[in-house]
Amino acid sequence: MFRKILVANDGSPGGQAALSAAIDLALRCGGELHMICIEEIPRFAQTIDEIEGEKEEAGLRFTTVIERAKEAAGHKRVSLEAHLLAGHPVPTIVEFLRVGTFDLLVVGFMGHSAIYNRLIGSTTDRLVDHAPCAVLVIK
Repeated sequence: MFRKILVANDGSPGGQAALSAAIDLALRCGGELHMICIEEIPRFAQTIDEIEGEKEEAGLRFTTVIERAKEAAGHKRVSLEAHLLAGHPVPTIVEFLRVGTFDLLVVGFMGHSAIYNRLIGSTTDRLVDHAPCAVLVIK
């Protein structure tokens, strides 16, 4: 059914739930499983040093997320290819989906208040709107 699956994981409980579901789905479908983590860069950085500092901190944080994800996939004998990219989550993930010709994006639901979602929107909502493939949201 799904040949190439991408799971977005930021290490949050929602990201971990998405990872678990993606591993199970890849196992059932025999699909290729990839995971993307985004080192979010500041929207309006003051200096290049600020961006470099953010990237270094995110790299350290995501090392643990990637190691745990590979371990979880390994327990179920699923191969997981991890990708750590710097950028803003929605456009970076959407472009990665396009270039990689993925069949499915798996994301965790991040609950916010109704007011927040109406005024700002959520990353999950924007990924559902803009992804060039099917999106599975795990609650």
